[in-house]
Amino acid sequence: QVQLVESGGGLVQPGGSLRLSCAASGFPFSMYAMSWYRQAPGKERELVAAITSTGITYSASVKGRFAISRDNAKNTVYLQMNSLKPEDTAVYYCNARVGLGLYWGQGTQVTVSS
Repeated sequence: QVQLVESGGGLVQPGGSLRLSCAASGFPFSMYAMSWYRQAPGKERELVAAITSTGITYSASVKGRFAISRDNAKNTVYLQMNSLKPEDTAVYYCNARVGLGLYWGQGTQVTVSS
């Protein structure tokens, strides 16, 4: 079965960096687009970045600060987050659409605070 396991979250000061990882299994990873979403308290879940066969997209709020990448040999997608701001505080989720199914990881908490 499809499994997505995020890691790398934590507490960081404003201006700091974190790298999130999402280890995928149960499907041919290299064939599918992967995305990162986030959900802050009291807000809807929002798309942060996506990597597909045709390119990469970012939300306006993170463009220039975050970078999504993937290592198909390791079945892992990454989210490098630089110049973090308090408003980046959220639970970050890895996402894959495989066939008719939409799959989510359990999420990893990112807290940006001094």
